[in-house]
Amino acid sequence: MDVNMNYLWDTPTDVAMRLASRLKSIRKRKKITQKELAGRSNVSYATLRKFEKTGQISLESFIKLAMELGVIQELNSLFTEPVYTSIEEVINASK
Repeated sequence: MDVNMNYLWDTPTDVAMRLASRLKSIRKRKKITQKELAGRSNVSYATLRKFEKTGQISLESFIKLAMELGVIQELNSLFTEPVYTSIEEVINASK
């Protein structure tokens, strides 16, 4: 089964919560408290708490957290490899 098919029925909230959970796990693995991460990343403590609970955050704040946790390279590599879903996309990409 295609890996992408596992997320076929995901909602934007599902994706946001998965990202929040992953960043929270990284934060805990590095033994950084929410207050410490908030201070070091210049993201408010309330915003960080809300993100970890609901997945809701601005893109800029998300980037700040990723930078502080040392995972910005993963964001920088998003969408760098084309994923084609039809031959038409392949043809259009070469124009």
